[in-house]
Amino acid sequence: MNPFDEDKGNTRDFRPELIEGVRTAAIALKDEDSDFDALLEGIGDARFVLLGEATHGTHEFYKARAALTRRLIVERGFSAVAVEADWPDALRLNQYVHAEELGEEARKALDTFERFPRWMWRNQEVLELVEWLRAHNAARGKDAPKVGFYGLDLYSLHASMREVVRYLEPRDPVAAARARDRYACFDRYGTDPQAYGHASAYGFADTCESAVVSQLMELRERVVRDGVREEDALFYAEQNARLARDAEAYYRTLYAGRDESWNLRDTHMADTADALAEYLGHRHGNPARLVIWAHNSHLGDARATQMGDQGELNLGQLLRERHGKETYNVGFTTYSGTVIAAREWDMPGLRRRVRPALGGSYEAIFHEVGLPGFLLRMEDLGEAGSGLRERRLERAIGVIYAPHSERHSHYFYADLPAQFDAVLHYDVTSAVHPLDRDAGHEEEDAADTWPFGM
Repeated sequence: MNPFDEDKGNTRDFRPELIEGVRTAAIALKDEDSDFDALLEGIGDARFVLLGEATHGTHEFYKARAALTRRLIVERGFSAVAVEADWPDALRLNQYVHAEELGEEARKALDTFERFPRWMWRNQEVLELVEWLRAHNAARGKDAPKVGFYGLDLYSLHASMREVVRYLEPRDPVAAARARDRYACFDRYGTDPQAYGHASAYGFADTCESAVVSQLMELRERVVRDGVREEDALFYAEQNARLARDAEAYYRTLYAGRDESWNLRDTHMADTADALAEYLGHRHGNPARLVIWAHNSHLGDARATQMGDQGELNLGQLLRERHGKETYNVGFTTYSGTVIAAREWDMPGLRRRVRPALGGSYEAIFHEVGLPGFLLRMEDLGEAGSGLRERRLERAIGVIYAPHSERHSHYFYADLPAQFDAVLHYDVTSAVHPLDRDAGHEEEDAADTWPFGM
């Protein structure tokens, strides 16, 4: 018995008219300089362009996102790249691309990404992008607005608390002492925020909620009258204090169930994107435009997925709800190839073979189109759109890849045309190029005959 027969219709042949309809609407990717002309046309005047990925370790996804980001900056005046990374880690890269550390190398600026999975941002593809951003900013002249690089995520509880104290110490030692006292609430749990989450969730200790909320409120009351640099410093500190507040809530709810903690995390990312857009708009004197990089599971509208049915929301949904047509959402898919992914959490990133997509999935449909890579704008689907709107399996590989439980671990049902405004499909993809020596080693996974060849 085929182990995937439990998914109704999962192994049936696709209707020829569906494949032909997608093939007709698909725009083949041939020339990097002009591949994305139609996509830029579709993006139009959108202020929030969301660029996804179906894995956290695929070269083609990073390369395409970087190429699109460069064009959006040069041709459309986008003012920031905001990514699925922690605020204090990305801020070091922001300083680098602003040329604030004149003698620093890009590799050194990437050293702040110490938390698993390091390869997600410490890779050759990101290195080349940040070097381009630095050169682009330098060429714009001293007084021209610079393009920044920022993090949206909330895992950096302790690092963000340290940054708040570091901001206050030279400016207001008394306020810094108050911040240290408030944040000392976490000291008994060491450096593992999950230890705090476990203890507070099960009533073993009082929460630190009031401490992080009080610190954020105090920072928000500070007034800066000493120029742009100090204004930036206060904004960065306030975002770290807000991150500490949201991270406290995230770790406290982590043991209450996936949906609640997931929703807190993605709401934090959406709020950070909005705060950043508002602040940059204020600084530059016109509405800010952001390119956002994150996994498809964060950027594809959750309302069109199985996760949304289960009560989850996400960053893409929230930005669509808040900004409507000013948001343009691009998903990425692949059929097979290689990827950098770990076998388990906190394990090294290895070069893994990605199994061919399951029959009946969107990726399998796109494979039948017969193009090595193509752009599919949902507005171009026509009659094929009705066929694609039948809920189908869609694959998502994060930092861990478990080929032996492929269906359970990496697939969910979705209405892809409602999830994204456009999709870039690369049929056979390759692994991203990590900078660290302990990542990217070759590993053979189970043969495609699993489990029958065991």
